[in-house]
Amino acid sequence: MKIYGIDFTSAPSKNKPIACAEAWLESDILHILKFYRFTNFPSFMDFLTRSPVWIAGVDFPLGQPRKLIENLQWGNTWADYVDRIGQMSKQEFVETLNQYRQGRAVGDREHLRHTDRGTGAISPMKIYGVPVGKMFFEGAPRMLAAGFSILPCHPTNDARIVIEIYPSLMSRSIIGKQSYKSDDKRKQTNEMQLLRQEIINQVRSPIFNSKYGFVVEIAQQLTCECVSDASGDTLDAVIATIQCASASKQPNYGIPENCDRLEGWICA
Repeated sequence: MKIYGIDFTSAPSKNKPIACAEAWLESDILHILKFYRFTNFPSFMDFLTRSPVWIAGVDFPLGQPRKLIENLQWGNTWADYVDRIGQMSKQEFVETLNQYRQGRAVGDREHLRHTDRGTGAISPMKIYGVPVGKMFFEGAPRMLAAGFSILPCHPTNDARIVIEIYPSLMSRSIIGKQSYKSDDKRKQTNEMQLLRQEIINQVRSPIFNSKYGFVVEIAQQLTCECVSDASGDTLDAVIATIQCASASKQPNYGIPENCDRLEGWICA
C-alpha cells in the first residue's frame, strides 16, 4: 500500500514548501523511502492525481466546527460548505471569520470540533499565529474538487483516500511538550536538533514497533534531513506517514462510527 504523509502550508514557496513523505506498507514493515517538496499548489495536486491508489495523512483540518457551520447556515453536509468556501477568495474567507468573531464573548470566538478537544488541537477557525484556518481553506476545497475519498466527511468510491492526522500527538508521546522545531532561525537551537534525533530514534525502536504493529524503516538520507531540518517540516511529514500507516491498520481507520461527519476526525 502506498502511503503519503503531508505537512501542509497555506502559502507554499521555495522557503516554505509543502512537504510530502512517500512510503510503502508491506505486511509489518513501513518503508519510508522518498520525499517531495512542492512550492505551489498545481504541482502538489498534479502529483496526487497522478497515482491511482494511495492513502494520505494530511496535517491540516479537513473540517470546520458544527457550531460555525450552523450559525452561518453554510449547508447540511461537508461537501455543501466546503464547496461554498471554495468559491470564496482567501480574503473573503478571512473577513467572514473576522466578522463572525466580532461581538462574540471571549472563549466563544474560535470554536473547537469534538476531535480537537480530544487531541488538544487548536481551532480550525484560527487564521493568525498558526493559520490552520487558511490551511483548511487551501486544502479541503482542493481535496473535494479532485474527487478523493475524504474520511469520514465525504467518502467516495475513489481509491485515493485522505484522512486528517496531527503529528504533534506522536511527538508529544515521545518528548512531551518540548519544542523540536521553529520557522524562526533565531529560535532554532541545538537542543531542538537533539529532540528531533530522539524522535527518530524512538520511532525506530523495538518498543515503538511493538506498540504500532510494524517496523519503521527510513532511508538514511531522509533520516539526516529529518534531524537537520530545523523547521521540523521534514520530520512532521515522516511522522504523518507513520500515523497514516497506523490508521490504515485499524478498523475504519480508527474513526468512530458515531463521529460528526460535518466536522471530520483526527486519526490518532
